[in-house]
Amino acid sequence: MTIVACAVLVIGIFVYIFYPQRNTEVQTQKTRLEFLRERKDSIYENLRDLNFEYRAGKYPEEDYVAQRAGLENEAAQIVAEIEFLESGFHAA
Repeated sequence: MTIVACAVLVIGIFVYIFYPQRNTEVQTQKTRLEFLRERKDSIYENLRDLNFEYRAGKYPEEDYVAQRAGLENEAAQIVAEIEFLESGFHAA
């Protein structure tokens, strides 16, 4: 009797853990503009972190300059694309 009760309990646990839920949240599709805004925020945060770590002495100046230039270039491209999309001129 104990073995049957344990088996039922184990089966119940596996069903509870591994059975797919039917009412999962539907994830909405992001637009290109939303993606770019999130990416821009991420790059700005990375720039702030890089400046902080450089001031704390964790980066040599040549590495700091190279990483900062790369992040600034990427941010400039993203801002330009955001402005282009917001102006209403969509590429065909």
